[in-house]
Amino acid sequence: MTQTQMNGNGHSSSTDLLDTPSAYTTKSNKTHTSIDLRSDTVTVPSVEMRKAMAEAIVGDDVYGEDTTTTRLEQRCAELFGKEAGLFVASGTMGNLLAIMAHCQRGEEIIVGRYNHIHRWEQGNYAQLGGISATTLEVKPDGTMDLDDIEQAIRVKGGYIQIYDEKCDVEVTSIPDCHMPASKLICIENTHNYTGGKALPIDWMRSVKMLAERRGLKVHMDGARIYNAAVACNTTVKHIASFADTVQMCFSKGLGAPVGSIVVGPKAFIDRARHSRKALGGGWRQSGVLAAAAHVALDHAEATIKADHERAKKLSKMINDATPDALRNKVYAKENEITNMVLIHCENGVSVQQLNEFFQKHDILAMTFDARRIRMVLNWNVNDENLDTIVQVYKKFVAQL
Repeated sequence: MTQTQMNGNGHSSSTDLLDTPSAYTTKSNKTHTSIDLRSDTVTVPSVEMRKAMAEAIVGDDVYGEDTTTTRLEQRCAELFGKEAGLFVASGTMGNLLAIMAHCQRGEEIIVGRYNHIHRWEQGNYAQLGGISATTLEVKPDGTMDLDDIEQAIRVKGGYIQIYDEKCDVEVTSIPDCHMPASKLICIENTHNYTGGKALPIDWMRSVKMLAERRGLKVHMDGARIYNAAVACNTTVKHIASFADTVQMCFSKGLGAPVGSIVVGPKAFIDRARHSRKALGGGWRQSGVLAAAAHVALDHAEATIKADHERAKKLSKMINDATPDALRNKVYAKENEITNMVLIHCENGVSVQQLNEFFQKHDILAMTFDARRIRMVLNWNVNDENLDTIVQVYKKFVAQL
């Protein structure tokens, strides 16, 4: 049983009345009336997507016969300025395949300790790929210190530096069998844990130059790369130019039900395709899902822009609704917003109590950490929903 609704982004969407609740971080008793901001993954396919899925021309993709999927891979490769693409089941699968295609067993990646690849994907590169990681601190803007990256790089086999103690100068170096070889720098754009921050263009350029100078590759977890492009007022091709390979999710802000794309050089994609089969990721009639991804791309920029505008609006509305006496206790940051609103709770205000209050009023958000609640705008959320959220928020702060 479904209910069709028009949302504020101009898409019609079908709400499944039998949806089971998600248990990502915030458990809920979700109903069809819930305002769901736990993630941009909670969207349901639009009517246009469902029609495209029903009418998709399909074949067995393992045999290369699904033309809808092949067109999607080619379209994305061109869109991102890369040679080839690979349609995969999820962003986690895409990132893992990219790492395995770049690195051999016993080699390592360099990644931020709060990056999704390291924090939320089970260390799958170690579980399944035999690949280790050097993790670095992540700054509030989602970047890592360039000097830290440089110092973390270990060349093949590593080397022990031999110094002349009298002159304090390096004389020679010998191979060191203690170290793995660094092969890949992983970056995330936008950066989830820092609140959806778009990475600075100059920083990405510097990372790419550093990697090229030291013989490493750069992989971008671009699950929300469209959000980064809109925030930086540029194209996804420009953002992708600072990485050798990119993964992007169709099932986040773009609103498709399933799937991600990995793009890069053809030889890299060939290796990733081979490993995809080993992970059980060989598609059959995948065009049914690829068709929805095509529709998502058709509306991508407009959809993301609308989410960003609503996120900025909601953040301001929350701050405007906060009494002056409480502004040092509960607030939403209004700068550098993409599609995420982080409500900060400090000085005795409980994140858990606020989120439970929201849930009681059928508003679903994520307890992000001990001091922050995350709300992610998505195409199922309209302007009327924002008013409802703020009215509930006002009731909560009135109790403090």
